[in-house]
Amino acid sequence: MDTNALIPLQYALDTFYLVICGALVMWMAAGFAMLESGLVRAKNTTEILTKNVALYAVACVMYLLIGYHIMYSSPEGGFLPSLGFLIGDEHAVDLVAAGGEDAPAFSKRADFFFQVVFVATAMSIVSGAVAERMKLLAFLAFAVVMTGFIYPVQGYWKWGSGFLNQAGFLDFAGSGVVHLCGAAAALAGVLLLGARRGKYGPNGQVNAIPGANLPLATLGALILWFGWFGFNGGSQLAISSIENANAVAAAFLNTNMAAAGGLLAALIVARILFGKFDLTMALNGALAGLVAITAEPVTPSALSAVLIGAVGGVLAVGGVLLLDKLKIDDPVGAISVHGLSGIWGLLAVPLTNDGGSFAAQLLGIVCIFGWVFSASLIVWAILKAVMGVRVDAEDEYTGVDIAECGMEAYPEFTRKS
Repeated sequence: MDTNALIPLQYALDTFYLVICGALVMWMAAGFAMLESGLVRAKNTTEILTKNVALYAVACVMYLLIGYHIMYSSPEGGFLPSLGFLIGDEHAVDLVAAGGEDAPAFSKRADFFFQVVFVATAMSIVSGAVAERMKLLAFLAFAVVMTGFIYPVQGYWKWGSGFLNQAGFLDFAGSGVVHLCGAAAALAGVLLLGARRGKYGPNGQVNAIPGANLPLATLGALILWFGWFGFNGGSQLAISSIENANAVAAAFLNTNMAAAGGLLAALIVARILFGKFDLTMALNGALAGLVAITAEPVTPSALSAVLIGAVGGVLAVGGVLLLDKLKIDDPVGAISVHGLSGIWGLLAVPLTNDGGSFAAQLLGIVCIFGWVFSASLIVWAILKAVMGVRVDAEDEYTGVDIAECGMEAYPEFTRKS
């Protein structure tokens, strides 16, 4: 059979697959919104929901205007990206000329849609870490810079065939490009923002501030687990050949098993440390396992995926405790889940992928964290000087729902505490 005769069918199938996976990842926006709103106090629910829906819209527009150009319009191997036009005329890629029948070919518009939901995911990580005390306008102003410039630059270094890609850095679906990136931006914001009032006592004690709706948080975690199949499975970028179909199946299976491993490990560690089965730690353990396997979900065996996820789950629990010791207040554990487990996932790649090297992985970790943290710190500092980033003490006590949005999520039941 003439290989060129298969192009229209492969093009249509791979485009459809990418669009559906992009829709799954978009559904993760609902997961982040539910998880975060369940882990904050009732008086701050409306504001964090507003942040989550607004940041998604900001990410879509900024990535269309600027971000996508930065990531994909430059010559391969470069350090500084350039600007270009987003989308030209649609045409099916010549599969043979592009490298054989297994080379991906799909609509550029499908590619943009799949990429933009990743950008929004990175920004959603920041939302939870700065919850309950940040001004909404300052957060959205940072989202403009983060999604339009900071994220795309480091995304270009790997996925746009920049210098990290040329150096052999491997990050299949974004343990570094998405999750470590989001955690680094969040850490910079939290350091400038400071802890919630009452979180840490004068003698070093850590005061628990429980979330208002654990059923909602659980639903959010399960939505994220579900959406992650598109996150990792879609990053194969094609399904129209036996090789690609098998890789997609492996990605789905390993994604699920890593989440299970992370949840069980976190649950067990929490039981050992606290004497109780901590639901919030279990949920974060599942997410940490998902983050860890994202760097390489295809090459591990299913059992290896469980172990990779389990280590991620343990790191998530340990990270939450460590940050509290350092008095770094992260209400939802985002920095630990996406940062520490993201680093672990990147370092685990050479354990199952012969093409990986620890030197290249370390280079990627240092460059991504260094760029995103420093750039974010500068932007947060400018915002702090220009408009302020933190609500005043009275508004924080009353709740940012009223101060920032003028309404409450639970008006009959909200308790001012």
